[in-house]
Amino acid sequence: MYDVAVENVVAAAASGPLRHRRGGVRFAIASALLFGLSTPCAKLLLGEAPPLLLAGLLYAGSGLGLFLLRLLSPGRAGEAPISRSQAPWLAAAVVAGGILGPVLLLTGLRATPASSASLLLNFEGVFTALLAWFVFHENVDRRIAIGFALIVAGGFALSWEGGAGGRPQLPLGALAIAAACLCWAVDNNLTQKISGADPMRLAAIKGAVAGTVNLSLAVVAGARWPSAGPVAAALAVGFLGYGLSLALFIRALRDLGTARTGAYFSLAPFFGAAAAILVLREPLGPALVVAGVLMAIGAWLHLSERHDHVHHHVRLEHSHRHVHDEHHQHEHAADDDPREPHTHAHVHEPFTHSHPHYPDLHHRHRH
Repeated sequence: MYDVAVENVVAAAASGPLRHRRGGVRFAIASALLFGLSTPCAKLLLGEAPPLLLAGLLYAGSGLGLFLLRLLSPGRAGEAPISRSQAPWLAAAVVAGGILGPVLLLTGLRATPASSASLLLNFEGVFTALLAWFVFHENVDRRIAIGFALIVAGGFALSWEGGAGGRPQLPLGALAIAAACLCWAVDNNLTQKISGADPMRLAAIKGAVAGTVNLSLAVVAGARWPSAGPVAAALAVGFLGYGLSLALFIRALRDLGTARTGAYFSLAPFFGAAAAILVLREPLGPALVVAGVLMAIGAWLHLSERHDHVHHHVRLEHSHRHVHDEHHQHEHAADDDPREPHTHAHVHEPFTHSHPHYPDLHHRHRH
């Protein structure tokens, strides 16, 4: 029965992954927009709170906002719960991306114009993909590699400044932002391991834990709290730019894989730079223009990539929200909800086919 079902849906294999890709791209771009706009907002708030305290408020806003949103959305289609085996991946991701990353970013923002900092955040996509390629063995082809090279070149055009004797030097602010990008790259690759679980719940837990830790450290360090207005603003920015953005990013990881999601997320710095120039009236210098062009070409190479070859699916058992497409032809238990999309534990039997695909939950094979 399974073999017949597979034969009936193989003809649709070329359209299914592209449909999922379009959904993943929308999630990734929406995530990039929210996070990109949060950067100049955080730059403004740094005048009201020190980096550690502001990081805590941003992530507290993320966690509180998402938990509240979950309470107000009881009719939302169910997602898979977080399993015990996924807890270590989540804990490591929280430390890297929720605690270390934002503190480094906000420290770097103190010494870097928001427009330049926004474009420097493209390094997150580069580091994310390099880790996915070399450490987690996700496929990244020549087109993506060229795009990374252009993004790196744009980052150096922004970050190197003239030093003593006319020699270039790398400012500490830019180094701190680059280190934050590396932390988030680690976070992204670890989170991809558990992206089948409920994205909103994952993001809410990250925000709550990271916010609590950073706020506690800020209090121990004697940080002075701002007035109610800046606190409320930081919580709102955190909910939108860190909470909803992260939930959308995790959802995109499920459909696109880590490297491709990171590539689409590279649009975030362009949104942030545009906002900084328009809202904060920061100057549009030649370095910013050159960097923007190089990074735009690199992002276009990512967006226009196509990956298609014969590949084999090994037996896989997992749980996530799904519909019955070419990769989901399985029997159901009597208590499984027949309405789609739905969530339940299911088994993928081995089979081989060819179609355009990306390293989503079902295409994490070697090349």
